[in-house]
Amino acid sequence: MTLSASVYASLPAIAAAALAVVMVRKALRDGRRSGHQWVWPAMLACCFAGWTVHALVAGGVTGFWAEHQRGAWGNQIWFDLLIAIGIGWTLILPRARAVHMRPWPWLIVIVCTGCIGLSAMLARLLWLEDRRLAADPTFRTNH
Repeated sequence: MTLSASVYASLPAIAAAALAVVMVRKALRDGRRSGHQWVWPAMLACCFAGWTVHALVAGGVTGFWAEHQRGAWGNQIWFDLLIAIGIGWTLILPRARAVHMRPWPWLIVIVCTGCIGLSAMLARLLWLEDRRLAADPTFRTNH
């Protein structure tokens, strides 16, 4: 399935607008934990995995690498992705250890899939924290 150029041109703006809405909503919340927060990162991981399958079919397994080598902006985007994943890993890891998640399998998944794996790890972390909070209301999630 090949999408039109206008769809490809529109998707970055749509994704940026969706991210802005999510970030503003999170900033406006009072910080109280609501149940089932794991659902959103799980859905994100699934949707992004589906889009990645499309990208693999359209551009091949190594198609992303050519994009990152194309020029200064391609390099900058690659660096930005690596930094974002590093920051996410650094922030998630202590909380993951607190609920007894094993980091090495997740590290392999993240290295192989990037933000798909990071979103899946976040979903699992939030699910485990929800379970732990249900069993022990004094458990602190540090967020």
